[in-house]
Amino acid sequence: MEYRYLGRSGLQVSAMSLGAWVTYGQQVDDDVAYDCMRTAFDAGVNFFDNAEAYANGKAEIVMGKILQRTHWKRNDLVISTKIFWGGKGINRNGLSRKHILEGLRDSLDRLQLEYVDLIFCHRPDIHTPIEETVRAMSFLVDQGLAFYWGTSEWNAQQITEAYSLARREHLVPPLMEQPEYNMFSRERVERDFAPLYQEFGLGTTTFSPLASGMLTGKYSQGIPPDSRVNLKGYEWLKEHFESSEGHQNIQKTEALRPIAAELECSLPQLALAWCLKNPHVSSVITGASRPEQVVENMQALDIVSRLTEPVLERIEAILDNKPEQPEDFR
Repeated sequence: MEYRYLGRSGLQVSAMSLGAWVTYGQQVDDDVAYDCMRTAFDAGVNFFDNAEAYANGKAEIVMGKILQRTHWKRNDLVISTKIFWGGKGINRNGLSRKHILEGLRDSLDRLQLEYVDLIFCHRPDIHTPIEETVRAMSFLVDQGLAFYWGTSEWNAQQITEAYSLARREHLVPPLMEQPEYNMFSRERVERDFAPLYQEFGLGTTTFSPLASGMLTGKYSQGIPPDSRVNLKGYEWLKEHFESSEGHQNIQKTEALRPIAAELECSLPQLALAWCLKNPHVSSVITGASRPEQVVENMQALDIVSRLTEPVLERIEAILDNKPEQPEDFR
C-alpha cells in the first residue's frame, strides 16, 4: 500500500480507501461488509469513509459493529463521516451549529467511537452563514471530536471563503475536499482546485472513481438486473446512464478496453490507476460489494507505473475532455 499526506498536514492516508456509500446497510449484509473491511485492512488500507446519510445512518452502525468485532487499534485507523442530511426534522439537516454538533454526536454513537479523524460538510448550505459553519467545525476539532475538517462537493469559491474566514478569525481552516473524480468528471479536481493545492495545501479524498460503475465496462450491453442503477432511490443514476452523454461515455469505456488489455489489467483497475496518477489526489475512495472486488481494486496500485506519458496520451485521445488549466497553472 502507498500512503499519502492529506494535503498540507502530517496525516497519512492510504492511497486507496474503502467507503460505505450504497453498500453498507443497504446492498450487502453485515458479514460481507466485515469481510470487505477486513480484506482492505489486510491490504494496508487505513482510511474508511462514511456519512450520516448513508442508508439513513445504518452504514455507520454496520461500520461501528465491524470496528468492535475486529479490535483494530484505533491509532491505526483513519475514520471519516460527513454531516448534512441527518433525517426528518427541521433542524436535522444542513450545516447549522446545532446540527453539526448534534449530528456528529449521533454519528459517534452509531460508530461506537469517541472521535472521528475526518469530518466533512457533506454539501454547501446556502441557508446557513458560512461563518456559523466554520466556527462549528473548528469547535469540533478544538474539542477533540474530530481531528481535521473539510468539505464535500463545495466549489473553489466556497472553500476559499471558508479558509479565508478561518484564518482571519484564528479558527481551524478546512483541510480537505471530497469531490467526485473519474475519467468523466474532472473539472473541479484538475482545473477549479488548482490554485487551492498551492495556496492552501488542499487535500482530496475523491469518490466515484469508476463513475458509478460505468467504467467497469459491465454496461456495454445494457443495465444488468443486479446493478445499483436499479436500486430504489437511484433513478437519477439510471436516467444518466440512459442519456446521450451516458451512451457516449459507455462507448469511450469500450474504447479503453484494448489499453487495459495491453497493460494486463481490468477496466476498473485502469480507471483507478488513472485517478491515482494525479498527485493532488490524497486517497481514492473505492466501494465493494464482495471481498474479491477489494482485492482486485487494490491491485490497481501496481498499474500506476505503467501509465507512461504515451499511454496517458492515448487515454486522453479517447476521453477528449481534458479541462483547460487556469492561465497561472498551465
